[in-house]
Amino acid sequence: MKLSFFWSREFLLNRSFLWLLFLVNLAGTIYGYIWYEYQLIDTYNTHPLWRIVFVPDSPTASLFFTLALLYLLFPPHRPSRLVSIGRSILEALAVVCSVKYGLWAVAMIAAGAWQGADLNWKHYMLVTSHLGMAFEALLFFRFMKAGAAALIVATGWLFLNDTVDYTFGVFPTLADELDDDLSAVRAFTYGLSIFSLAAALHVWWWHRKKV
Repeated sequence: MKLSFFWSREFLLNRSFLWLLFLVNLAGTIYGYIWYEYQLIDTYNTHPLWRIVFVPDSPTASLFFTLALLYLLFPPHRPSRLVSIGRSILEALAVVCSVKYGLWAVAMIAAGAWQGADLNWKHYMLVTSHLGMAFEALLFFRFMKAGAAALIVATGWLFLNDTVDYTFGVFPTLADELDDDLSAVRAFTYGLSIFSLAAALHVWWWHRKKV
């Protein structure tokens, strides 16, 4: 069996593999929301309720991708225009959010370690899982219906999230070593939103060109 088989449509869209991927992502999503438990409680107690939506970045990205997998497991037959638009936006959110927050978490862990933060097994687990988020989103994007317009709309959500995070202080908890680098973290976060859009558009254009 050639290694390329594991990147093929036949393997990736196999229902057994899709169900496994769905369950893994669902479990990761639930764990992610549990990880944010204390920050969610603090935000609920000290901020207007609407800001709580912008707190759990990575698990929400994972949730988008988990839901997008359902379209591959149960593709709608003759969907209405509204359903098609909803699917495109959800898939676009799944891709740009997974790429952005997958890479963001790895970068923040690495930056903290560079400045002396201690790493434990949880950090290595987070690095592995978040790299997986970014990789699987770009890998499966070729099977999704989202196009350039949906990706741009989804990136608007990223910019809104960035603005709320760093205007009202509901961004993910950082290592103490990064507290004096908040302006650089904010600039990097906005830049990563643009990069995520560019990466998704590149994959979309490349696969569209092949068809």
